[in-house]
Amino acid sequence: MTADLDRVVLIGVAGDSGCGKSTFLRRLIDLFGEEFMTVICLDDYHSLDRKGRKAAGVTALNPEANNFDLMYEQIKSLKEGNAIDKPIYNHETGELDPPERIEPNKVVVIEGLHPLYDARVRELVDFSVYLDISDEVKIQWKIQRDMSERGHTYEDILASIKAREPDFKAYIEVQREFADVVLQVLPTELVKGQESDLLRVRLIQKEGVENFDTVYLFDEGSTIHWRPCGRKLECPIPGIKMYYGPDSFYNNEVSILEVDGEFGNLEQMIYIESHLSNTSTGHYGEMTELLLKHKDYPGSKNGTGLFQVLVGLKMRETYEKLTAKEVQPAKV
Repeated sequence: MTADLDRVVLIGVAGDSGCGKSTFLRRLIDLFGEEFMTVICLDDYHSLDRKGRKAAGVTALNPEANNFDLMYEQIKSLKEGNAIDKPIYNHETGELDPPERIEPNKVVVIEGLHPLYDARVRELVDFSVYLDISDEVKIQWKIQRDMSERGHTYEDILASIKAREPDFKAYIEVQREFADVVLQVLPTELVKGQESDLLRVRLIQKEGVENFDTVYLFDEGSTIHWRPCGRKLECPIPGIKMYYGPDSFYNNEVSILEVDGEFGNLEQMIYIESHLSNTSTGHYGEMTELLLKHKDYPGSKNGTGLFQVLVGLKMRETYEKLTAKEVQPAKV
């Protein structure tokens, strides 16, 4: 893609820490290119450093610990094509470092805890996704990461999650209502009464969003239950269950696409792709190619990877539609 800053397209990626934002952003680089996509971590707009938050008795999730006015002014300035001097929050020291110069880019992604919290910033965003990890899965992921990599105890991890919960419910989770797409990760329903690493992943797509046509399975607007496993798709026991249908979410009309279970062979994903419509692929098989490119990424064998790729393709389509509008020749 060639650089053309007639239109800066702003993408919002919201969610709690440890919910898969970094993996999703790596997939977006495949679609937009590293050179033309700038990612801004909204932690940089913390107004209180770690010591300041401790003294004030607030978490980083609390709006009181963040400078939303500066966030809005700078994001607006970037979208208008102007450079900014963005602050830096140093995660290692917990302190605020000197600012850095950020030039506008063709695609600017704002990611973090609060991209959809402030109504002024929400108005600037062209397309948004909220990564919604259920409590059961969040605890499981955090235990796997923090016990093995950071030496935390099980009790410490649960205490940390519980301490953050009130602020998470009040300031982070509420942003689901405003996202164009919610990627929801839940425990499997394929295995009853026993622990399992399998996941049920849902893509909740808001209807009526400009420049966004929802992805559907077989027949748009119908309710579909599909077991694709068999001669054309290998699935480890207990298999895969897919669902598509209309629903409502925060009083918004939505279409839901769901995958429960794990794919056995990603090479065969073309079979699933051929039954999905409105995927916004540039050519037949592109969705499968993008998944195969990073088979080692977390979630690649379940609905997480599949839906991250699909959302990325929809974001690219939004970019293409918006930039096409900007360069349309004037009517004579």
